[in-house]
Amino acid sequence: MPCVTGRRSNPPTCSIIRRFFYLYNLCKKDIFGKNTRNMKNLHVPNQHISHYETVFDKIKLLLEAGVEAVIDQVNWKDQYPKSLPVTVRVAHDGERLYLCYNVTAEAVRVVNTEDFGSVWQDSCVEFFMQREGERTYRNFECNILGALLAAKHETRENAEHLTEEMPSIFRHSSINHRYEGDRQVSDWSLYLEIPKKAMGFEAGESLSGQKIRANFYKCGDETPEPHYISWNPINLPNPDFHVPQFFGLLDLE
Repeated sequence: MPCVTGRRSNPPTCSIIRRFFYLYNLCKKDIFGKNTRNMKNLHVPNQHISHYETVFDKIKLLLEAGVEAVIDQVNWKDQYPKSLPVTVRVAHDGERLYLCYNVTAEAVRVVNTEDFGSVWQDSCVEFFMQREGERTYRNFECNILGALLAAKHETRENAEHLTEEMPSIFRHSSINHRYEGDRQVSDWSLYLEIPKKAMGFEAGESLSGQKIRANFYKCGDETPEPHYISWNPINLPNPDFHVPQFFGLLDLE
């Protein structure tokens, strides 16, 4: 509604009204618009990767035909400015989601060797996802050795380990150690096959046509150079990956 400005007594009222709508729109933008405005969208192709017998052939096809997501959002530059060249290739075949992370020139840490350990403290890559319309979300965190932490979350603290599904999640890692001057670094990759059941889909459901809220991460809490990097940006004051409101969107072909 326009303000009435015919009398000199009205401008204060108009100013209050304008101020109200300014703050309302600002709050609405911050609460509802910030993460959707910055939400990345990745179209994930359907590829017959399972038709190949060896893991090397599967990785080759994924690198050729999968879509690439660049994990380059350094969300907490003041606290953790470290950035690394990190990408992940993504595809699916209706039954599984295929991921291949590539990390370049990291000063690595490798301590955890067992599943469900504190893998995020090591050189680690992560995939967090949430089915469309669900409040729960799932995380798949894998260190440089392939040791995996997978869980279903109501909240960060309220989680259930995916113990039953763990044997079905295939992992393969490769590491190349080298030197940059007198500094030893590692280039490494991690290949993952995540069955649809581990992501919360039923036997009769296909991944084809699904829309999944998700984010890809690279971290290393106790590496020589701690870092917290994401695919989709996170607008929070301190590092936190358990934030579905800042997930992007995977549109599965």
